[in-house]
Amino acid sequence: MSNLSEKELQNLKEQLEKEAGELEAQFGVVSKTPEMGSDVESDFSEEADEAEELSNNLGMQDTLKSRLQDIEAALDKMAQGKYGKCEKCGMDIEPEVLKANPESRLCKMCKA
Repeated sequence: MSNLSEKELQNLKEQLEKEAGELEAQFGVVSKTPEMGSDVESDFSEEADEAEELSNNLGMQDTLKSRLQDIEAALDKMAQGKYGKCEKCGMDIEPEVLKANPESRLCKMCKA
């Protein structure tokens, strides 16, 4: 495991769990399909706005899903005692990187 203290590790775990909950809530909101106009006399600008909203929501869903997967992977690594190791080079990820981005998979050198 990385060179983090137990307290730092616990704080990061709590931060990841909180962020996961927030992302799941956001995902629930953007997963709702916007109500597409079914008016017979609906204007095309309203339909275009609704289609754009749907497109934006799909993009947000992908982003949220990706972040949630990264967080879940970090929590799994914590449970296995493998948290804080770079997936590319195997070295410890710097504590400042983990504090800024707890779900980070790479050290500074490999990110660059």
